[in-house]
Amino acid sequence: MTFEPVFSSTRPILVAGPCSAETEEQVLATARALQDSGIALFRAGIWKPRTRPGAFEGIGKPGLKWLQRVRQEVGLAVTTEVANAQHVEECLKHGIDVFWIGARTTANPFSVQEIADALRGVDIPLLVKNPVNPDLKLWIGAFERLHSAGIRRMAAVHRGFSSYGDSTYRNAPRWQIAIDLMQTFPNLEILCDISHICGRRDTLAQTAQMAYDLNYDGLMVEVHPTPDQAWSDAAQQILPEQFQQMTAALMRRAITTDDPDFLASIENCRSAIDEIDQEIITLIARRMQLVRDIALIKKEKNVAVLQPERFRALREALLLRGQKNELSQEFIALLLEAIHQESIHQQERLMNAPAICANKVKV
Repeated sequence: MTFEPVFSSTRPILVAGPCSAETEEQVLATARALQDSGIALFRAGIWKPRTRPGAFEGIGKPGLKWLQRVRQEVGLAVTTEVANAQHVEECLKHGIDVFWIGARTTANPFSVQEIADALRGVDIPLLVKNPVNPDLKLWIGAFERLHSAGIRRMAAVHRGFSSYGDSTYRNAPRWQIAIDLMQTFPNLEILCDISHICGRRDTLAQTAQMAYDLNYDGLMVEVHPTPDQAWSDAAQQILPEQFQQMTAALMRRAITTDDPDFLASIENCRSAIDEIDQEIITLIARRMQLVRDIALIKKEKNVAVLQPERFRALREALLLRGQKNELSQEFIALLLEAIHQESIHQQERLMNAPAICANKVKV
């Protein structure tokens, strides 16, 4: 697939505005406060897919006229979320500049196809958020469906992934998934939706800097004139002046440099990393051999693969050890989960293999 740019503005690309369009006054006040902030797009949700019924689900169609006023009176291009063909039709009627497809919609191929069919033959830019679950193929699949409908001006929005249990983030960033998307499609613009990743305003700046350090093209940020009174996602929205202060303080770094001292120093570090990586693979392979030995012992005594108490104790010990070595709990948890899943797979394979296969393994 080939993509054409959505944004002609210089980097970083900034998309900002309230989570939800609540009133005409709120929308216009936010837009006017952001008018000189250098944003490429003013964002506001008109239809809001919510996890549970009873929450504010968006103002609906009347809010599109408010976005029209932002275009006409404030001079900002506008974007909102579409989740079905009816949303697409209404947004086209009201001259919305850019559409975005939300995480819940991206996760549903039927919905993405409905939007693609509704936009067939229409030249309008699209922002595509990652699906709620950490599935790169599903994210790419959304781009493929839209691309097949003739849409070329598309950008990605990384807003993090749902996860179970306590976390620093509202939606775990799983940065590697976004990095893999960048590497697969180098010409695809990618923004970081720091508001949905963080879920809280006190960690926005730190996460935004992380995105800049990873060479994202820009940010999507939720901004509200009275964040604590917002009708949706109050905890993650910030004041317009806070947005301006944050973005002004962020540092954009060069991708590389020709400085010989830099090149020599970094090459030495990378060589050392390569050696350590080889040691890590060797150690994991040795660990899995022990796992296979345990599998044969369990098979002989007819003992179950999963030992919950053992895993719980191991998890607690490794989290503590990771903390002492300045490693985040999120990283240790993910690493342990991956190793544990592979261990279960290795044991299952041996314990359910015919006896002749088990004998071969013993030898």
